[in-house]
Amino acid sequence: MGTKVMKFDDRGITIASRIVKHGGLIVFPTDTLYGLGCDPRDGRATERLLSAKRRSGGSPIPVLCDGFDSAEALVTLGKTARLLAHRHWPGPLTIVAPMKAELAEGIHQGTESVGVRVPDSRMCRALIRSCGGLLTGTSANVSGEPPCRTALSALRRMGDLVDLILDGGRLDGPPSTVVKVVGEKIIVLRRGKVGVKD
Repeated sequence: MGTKVMKFDDRGITIASRIVKHGGLIVFPTDTLYGLGCDPRDGRATERLLSAKRRSGGSPIPVLCDGFDSAEALVTLGKTARLLAHRHWPGPLTIVAPMKAELAEGIHQGTESVGVRVPDSRMCRALIRSCGGLLTGTSANVSGEPPCRTALSALRRMGDLVDLILDGGRLDGPPSTVVKVVGEKIIVLRRGKVGVKD
């Protein structure tokens, strides 16, 4: 039996969240690209995600949150980071910050920091909320390959590695901007849709 592809609607969200809560792996549309999702608190699911991406280590896996409160419960946001969050969330800005809640080690890769953001998609936030408020947000692709922009592309390239693909149409947006805030200094780690000065 092959991987299911379902429409990104309320029924799809219900089934996807059930899969995630049972340690499964899904592909889902964010507000930028298709993401590879699992529960970032589940070590076994996280190892499966890293295996699907063919990553044994490296940079931490970003986490999508259903709202500011969930993000703030997960990481410590200083004054400057909070200002950025209030200005750009929901939206394509990922803020790397120190963790204050426990996640699987495969997510933070021993750094005790993680990138968080609140996506600018009502349906995506509904999915994250249904999954418990947090969902991994790494791009749906094998490391080093271009990200998947359609459900069909995800099916062809990752279909045998995941349990469900949610089809939200074609996504042509650039990836999120990634920043780290040290004190009051903003360090841009990846330039993307949101323009933020160092």
